[in-house]
Formats: sequence, C-alpha cells, structure tokens
Amino acid sequence: MINILVVDDSAVDRRIVGGLLEQRPDFQVSYAEDGTDALRKMEQTRPDIVVTDINMPAKNGLELVRAMRIHYAGVPVILITGQGSEELAVQALEHGAASYVPKVIVGKTLINTIDEVLALTRAKLSYERLVGSIDRTEFDLTLENDPALFDPFIDLFQQILYGMGLCDDTDRFRVGMALKEALSNALYRGNLEISFEQTRESFEELMAGEEIAVVRERLMQPEFADRRIHVHVHIDSGQAVFVIRDDGRGFDTTRRPSKGDLGSLEADTGRGIVLMQAFMDEVKYNDRGNEVTLIKYRHQ
Repeated sequence: MINILVVDDSAVDRRIVGGLLEQRPDFQVSYAEDGTDALRKMEQTRPDIVVTDINMPAKNGLELVRAMRIHYAGVPVILITGQGSEELAVQALEHGAASYVPKVIVGKTLINTIDEVLALTRAKLSYERLVGSIDRTEFDLTLENDPALFDPFIDLFQQILYGMGLCDDTDRFRVGMALKEALSNALYRGNLEISFEQTRESFEELMAGEEIAVVRERLMQPEFADRRIHVHVHIDSGQAVFVIRDDGRGFDTTRRPSKGDLGSLEADTGRGIVLMQAFMDEVKYNDRGNEVTLIKYRHQ
C-alpha cells in the first residue's frame, strides 16, 4: 500500500484530489489542512509521497518543502500549481520539490506523475559500498529508441551519484527526474519528431510508458527508427556531467523557457525543460538544439 498525504487548505480541493487518488486500490490517502498540520501528521505516520497545494495561509507549499528537505529528505513532494502561484512553485522546485502538476490538468496527469516519481525514488542502493569507492568515472552509451532503457540507466547513475556523495536523498530522485525528462525529449521530440500537439493527445499513455500509434508508425520508418540517443557521462568527486544528444533535427533553443520562467509552469509544452533547469545546477544546449548538457555539482 502506498501512503499519500494530500495537503490543501481548501476542503473542496482536498476532496477533489483525494477522490482522484482513492480510485487506485493501492493508494491509501490521508489529509492535512496546511504545511504545519502536514508536518505534525508526518511525525506520527511517514507517507511515501506528499501532494500539496502551493498557496496556503499557515506554512505554504514552499515552506513545507524546505522543512521536509531537513526532516524528511526521502519523501518526495509533488506541487499542485495554479495561476498566481508560479513564483512560489519555481522556488519550491529549486528547494526540493520532486515535480508539479498544473491544477487545470490535475485530473489527467496527477496519478501518472505520482507513479513516475515513486518509480525514481525506489532505486535500490545495492552497490552503495562499491560506488562509494569510485573517484572518477566516464561512460559513453548509444541507446536505441526504447524507453525501457531509461529506468535502468537512471537507476545506475542515481546509485553512483548517491554512493559518491554527490547528492542527498532528495537530489537523488530529482536528478533521476531530470535525466528522465532529457532522455524522453531526445526520444520523442528529437529522434521521433513527435510534436507537442501529438504528445498532448496521448499524454496519459506516454506518461505510463505505453506505446502510442504515432510512436509505432515512426519506429517502422527507417528515417526515424535508425536514429539513436548518444550519451556521454563524466563523474568525479566534484560534479556529474551528462551530455545527451539525439539524431533529430533539433529545435530553436531561443524559444525554450528560461530558468525560473513563471509562465511555463502552466504550459505543458515546457514542462521537461522547467524540471531539468530546477533540478540540475546547469542546463546548456548546443546551437542546433539536439544536444543538452546537464551538470550537477556536489551537494554541500
């Protein structure tokens, strides 16, 4: 059973979100009226994940995220954002929140976002002692157009970064989220050239890792199917650098959301870039727009 704590000062919104989650038999849902109430309840029962509104009168979502980073670093927080809350939400993402869901599409995306975040928090640290002995390592990988490769890739590097002391529990799954977004962009936007409009039509299936019609069609066309995702990774005691390049035509990088771009939180077209920029210390694109460099510095 997965224990989820829903935090919102509005009783109506608590019931709306709770009603969505209670449709899943493996979700056990509890409620808190604000951040202070949430921390009090976590002293009694630690949840697996917290879903919180960002605007609340007594300890808002940002303050809750900051407190949880100190006291409950292993519990991920998903923000529910609405118009007018963008600035607080961006700060909360930068201070430890794991992801966000715009309120206008909460019914469509919340459960899949929870599943995605939980999958990335469950990386088994089976090589913790071994990777703790690594001083420096480099990898060059060429990945086929198969999203089934993403989770093992992410699991491997979550273990290495955590074992080498480059990140804490919170940043371990936040790095995982950033890598998942970068790899997904390389596959769907880059190699398969699937538009935002096509993605939006099949959002739930893509979030659940299901193959959709346009993906099947592109994978049968050599123009797209023969493309690959090229990854270079350099990790040392001070930083981790991930360079992810696709074989697609790229995109106009001048149109991407800038770091802290408030309006992009409510637009699903820039979600992946928003999360990458919030979770990594540096995000850079090449001029063509088919290569992204993600840098994470050692956690202090």
